[in-house]
Amino acid sequence: MDERRSRADRARQIADLLRGEIMHGRFRTGRLPLESALAREYGTSRNTVRQALDLLREEGLIDRCPRVGTTVAAEKYPHGLHRLLGLAETLHEHGEVTNKVRTMGLIEPPPAVGHRLGLPPGEPVVYLERLRSLNGLPLSLDLTYLVRDVGEPLFDADLERNDVFVLLEEIAGRPLGTAELTLEAVNADAHTAAVLDVPRGAALLMVERLTHLSDGRPVDLEFIRFRGDRLTMRGHLRRDSEEEHPCP
Repeated sequence: MDERRSRADRARQIADLLRGEIMHGRFRTGRLPLESALAREYGTSRNTVRQALDLLREEGLIDRCPRVGTTVAAEKYPHGLHRLLGLAETLHEHGEVTNKVRTMGLIEPPPAVGHRLGLPPGEPVVYLERLRSLNGLPLSLDLTYLVRDVGEPLFDADLERNDVFVLLEEIAGRPLGTAELTLEAVNADAHTAAVLDVPRGAALLMVERLTHLSDGRPVDLEFIRFRGDRLTMRGHLRRDSEEEHPCP
């Protein structure tokens, strides 16, 4: 294998490990060890460590300054995937989540939306667009379609400081049940970049989520764009045993 490629591969591996350590709070002082110490820890050269740190700097995760060293540039916040929770419920220990309602109204949805929500053609839905921030930091742009009977009461609700999930359960008189979720990476278009205060083309985490009440009825279809530089997704997965899913 080409030596340059080998070092690049190793640098990428070390960058992945360091990124995980940063996100799990190993460097609580905000300062990373010296390159020489990291080289000893990972059993590699300082040049490879330097290349790994450069990758993390390009992501905006760390800063590197002469005579100062390597420091964590910004905190990433964890969003769990193992429970159906709103953003404020997920990040409550990290500060205050606020919502700025950008658009809200009753609309005739695109056919694909009505189909996902199990509605007859032409049935109106409540459309809600919010900018969600944590301690004043723009974190996500949420585009939400809600079935009319649970969505219309939200016009009179305090959406600035309440998760929609909590309000939906109060309105419906029953808990939420399950959600179908798709997660993918997208680039920030010009509009989204301006709203989230990120460069155009910046990496975003795009979540599409269809949420059902506990009786199985779909009520909430969301398209959420999270800042990839400020939020990380975490979850717990279990591999079912062969006994639970026997082969045909």
